[in-house]
Amino acid sequence: METTAQLARHGLFDARVPRYTSYPTAPHFAGGVDGTRFTDWLRAIPENGQVSLYIHVPFCRRLCWFCACRTQGTSSAEPVRAYLEVLKTEIAMLGRHLAPGVRLSRMHWGGGTPTLMDAGQMAELAEAVETVVPMAPGAEFSVEIDPNEIDEARLDALAAAGMTRASIGVQDFDPEIQKVIGRDQSYELTARAVEMIRARGIDSLNADILFGLPHQSDERMASSVQKLLSLSPDRVALYGYAHVPWMAKRQSLLPTDALPTPEQRLGLFETARRLFCWDGYDEIGIDHFARPGDGLAHALAEGRLRRNFQGYTDDTATALVGLGASSISRFPQGYAQNASATSAYIRDVREGRFATARGHVFSKEDLWRGRIIEQLMCEFRCDIAQIAAVGARPDWVRSVLSGIAARFSGVVTQSSTGIQIPPEARPLTRVIARAADAYDLSRAGHSSAI
Repeated sequence: METTAQLARHGLFDARVPRYTSYPTAPHFAGGVDGTRFTDWLRAIPENGQVSLYIHVPFCRRLCWFCACRTQGTSSAEPVRAYLEVLKTEIAMLGRHLAPGVRLSRMHWGGGTPTLMDAGQMAELAEAVETVVPMAPGAEFSVEIDPNEIDEARLDALAAAGMTRASIGVQDFDPEIQKVIGRDQSYELTARAVEMIRARGIDSLNADILFGLPHQSDERMASSVQKLLSLSPDRVALYGYAHVPWMAKRQSLLPTDALPTPEQRLGLFETARRLFCWDGYDEIGIDHFARPGDGLAHALAEGRLRRNFQGYTDDTATALVGLGASSISRFPQGYAQNASATSAYIRDVREGRFATARGHVFSKEDLWRGRIIEQLMCEFRCDIAQIAAVGARPDWVRSVLSGIAARFSGVVTQSSTGIQIPPEARPLTRVIARAADAYDLSRAGHSSAI
């Protein structure tokens, strides 16, 4: 395949496409999924089954200007304390609708900054969950940790609660870039946090790093990656910065004239990718890297890799329950999202009802197309037999895949069993996956394809 020119012809540098952490994507969620339906879906989880749990803490001490997450700043402890009380109420409500014997396969605390909670609050939250839905043997408990908001006492509380994996956002170690994006976090501070985490026997470490930030260059990217590699994370997410100031007004504080061009973004990604591969990491999907012994690497090798709102996962639970403002649940029947505004979420839960505000009920075709997209995003291929195994007619699958192959002729290879994206075309994966998407793609919220 030709190099950059052919990638450009297929839309790599000008397409705006979803990240496909769900299908359909969140902009297509609508009314019709409320607390009653959410309750019905909870009750359908079988006895002795397993679920994943995501708990969203939307508060930050400071708001990073690059971030488009649902967060709000706070300079006092009171909003966090009040929010925790509502979370505990929601957890108790959850317990009233789960069948006996349900256990957690995964739990993740995200945000925002969940480490804004003090040690006592962390212990309270963990105990509230354990009372309602205990961890299954071998379960994984991960927490997003801000090195600026962590100390010995809080890490002791997390370790005592059973945290098995820590996730640290790095973004970039260059001081000038940190200043521009409103993220002051030195390498030394980050290394100290990693040292404290590992001193408590928590060996599994995730790290996030961004490409596409203002003033990034190949040299600066290489320097940040090499510093990150010195911390030996087990997994790395190499995300492309999505500049969407119409969704996240704080991003308007970034100097747009200093943003790299799409072609430069590809170069930044390739610089980082090569360094991770040279250091022995396995490539996982379009933007993750893992040490060969990590669970993601095993899942990829065994065909168990999946994609959800946290990115790539080896979790096999059929239900992901989201708690907290704006959090999203995924059930076999569909998606359910809590009210995005913290005030609306708190009001609903305090009044004794789940805060479900919108969602989506799956059609059969949603499930089939979603699995096609997921397989492309995870394995860079799609097999007719595997999609037929979830109920789709083989002739329908063949027709969809043939349409994708025709649209990307010379890029996607086709055989009697399905289609495949060769390594040199993998930067186009999200663009190719879009061809299986039956929804209106003009909705806001999509990001650059690279």
